[in-house]
Amino acid sequence: MAENREKLFDQFAPVSTETWKAKVVADLKGADFDKKLVWRTNEGFNVQPMYGAEDIENFKTTDSNPGEYPFIRGTRTDNEWLIRQDIVVEDVKQANEKALNVLSRGANSIGFKIKRDALCIKCVKILLNGIDLEKVEINIDSCPRQAVDNLKALVEYVVEEGKADVFKGSVKFDPFVRLLKHGVDADIDIKAVAKQLVEIAAPVKGLKIFTVDSVLLSDAGAYIAQEIGMALAWGNEWMAQLTEAGLTADEAAKRIKFNMGISSNYFMEIAKFRAARMLWAQIVKQYNPECDCSCKMAVHAATSKFNQTVFDAHVNLLRTQTETMSAALAGVDSITVTPFDAQYKTPDEFSERIARNQQLLLKEESHLDKITDPAGGSYYVETLTVSLADVAWKLFIEIEDKGGFYAAEKEGWIQQQIIDSSVKRHNDMARRKESLLGTNQFPNFNEIAGNKIELTDGCKCGCAHKANAANAVASIPTTRMASDFEALRLATEHAANRPKVFMLTIGNLAMRLARSQFSANFFACAGYEIIDNLGFDTVQQGIDAAIEKKADIVVLCSSDDEYAELAPEAFKALNGRAEFVVAGAPACTEDLQKLGINNFIHVRSNVLETLQAFNAKLLK
Repeated sequence: MAENREKLFDQFAPVSTETWKAKVVADLKGADFDKKLVWRTNEGFNVQPMYGAEDIENFKTTDSNPGEYPFIRGTRTDNEWLIRQDIVVEDVKQANEKALNVLSRGANSIGFKIKRDALCIKCVKILLNGIDLEKVEINIDSCPRQAVDNLKALVEYVVEEGKADVFKGSVKFDPFVRLLKHGVDADIDIKAVAKQLVEIAAPVKGLKIFTVDSVLLSDAGAYIAQEIGMALAWGNEWMAQLTEAGLTADEAAKRIKFNMGISSNYFMEIAKFRAARMLWAQIVKQYNPECDCSCKMAVHAATSKFNQTVFDAHVNLLRTQTETMSAALAGVDSITVTPFDAQYKTPDEFSERIARNQQLLLKEESHLDKITDPAGGSYYVETLTVSLADVAWKLFIEIEDKGGFYAAEKEGWIQQQIIDSSVKRHNDMARRKESLLGTNQFPNFNEIAGNKIELTDGCKCGCAHKANAANAVASIPTTRMASDFEALRLATEHAANRPKVFMLTIGNLAMRLARSQFSANFFACAGYEIIDNLGFDTVQQGIDAAIEKKADIVVLCSSDDEYAELAPEAFKALNGRAEFVVAGAPACTEDLQKLGINNFIHVRSNVLETLQAFNAKLLK
């Protein structure tokens, strides 16, 4: 029997992009295609609503396979990423017990965060007791001044166990972080310490030492292209410092590890890691390594903290799940999922288990580890990859023109860029240009969260973090995107009275329903009590009902055409017994303002500032 090789789509005539666009334009019924459907990203480039083969036909990004230079499609031919869980180490025996527990439950990479004195060989033996170094990646994170002692102890143990040839992991040394976080230099002879670290690590080839912690930038509010460009400059700073210290390009590059963040911009994040690998390979190539394998970018990814919330915290699970998918599909080496409750308490066993299982689900049920770079060849993702690479490269060159990452950091320039981005994102959050479900959109206004917030301990390593005012520069922000709205909610919780918002719905059925829903969502962002209604026959009925309910705010919900008559009547009937608000921005706004009606809420309102003003008036 002859094999049927007929292809399904051979039965259909090809459709050009021009034909598709003509159809879209027709459906828009005269609306401008670019204004209606083309959107401008925060990264600085436009995104089209559709792409075709012609959009990527000249791209060189499609010329290589996974595992091939410039590694845009991944540094491996498989997609077996590692599931990492971080453990705070205050007592080595307790940390070991927890590590063994989480390893038995699906993790295969551990990040030990040292919150005590540096490790000795005895401590390492206790910490790693029972852990199979052939199967488990070990990462040690501590203050820069502890790196030498921690590395010595770890290398001694690994060699003693006979695992030097198979060990995979890292000991973090990153003196650049302190300038970012605290505004003061670490005051370390970077070249001298770096050379010493490489000599100590020599027996263990799979040990990374020099980190690029761009996850800090992501958590502070950096845009995706910013994180790439700054991470590349950070990595290049290491390459320059290490080669100047006498290391070869291969020795330097193979000891560098990137710790990057993952935001909720799903396709953009997939493109981010692809673009970053491609650009990093080209940077390392300029140092003339003996092997292209030295141009591989080792990437650990962690889900964002910037967009996590205290209220409606289980929505964090949705955010981290899509973020993890982005990183997994992009081919990173390992992933840490931030537990959903990490922003208000020390994660418990349940939240840590769920965080691990989020990755296990993607592997064991969705099989994302079975195929490498599934986004390769996608018209959209390939275009995003090239667009991000272009913007990030320009930022990289700008930083290099300033003398490199370290020089720009000491000047405070890097920090200021992140501050500016954070401010813009908080402003966009206030105006709902950026949305967080459960925070500035569709909040659960009956939720109480203040009683679940726990204080967390600070650093116990003994390092002084107090900035010297004479030498300090700016530090990167630490506020999450939801923090301003959470402050509103918490203020409402702590107040003696919880404001009541009454929806005076009247007139046009469709408009009053739509505007009451909008207004309820608007005021619920401050945790106010919402009293909705089906509708009133007269204004006086609505005002009487509002007074009976002891409303603090009365929101008139009707149509623009009816506001000219209904708003003055309602305002007069209310007679100052509650705050009066009109839902919408009607053409008669100026006329209403002349009557003393000054509160209007609509899609262009600054939600945060409006609610802050009401809090100032109503909370006691």
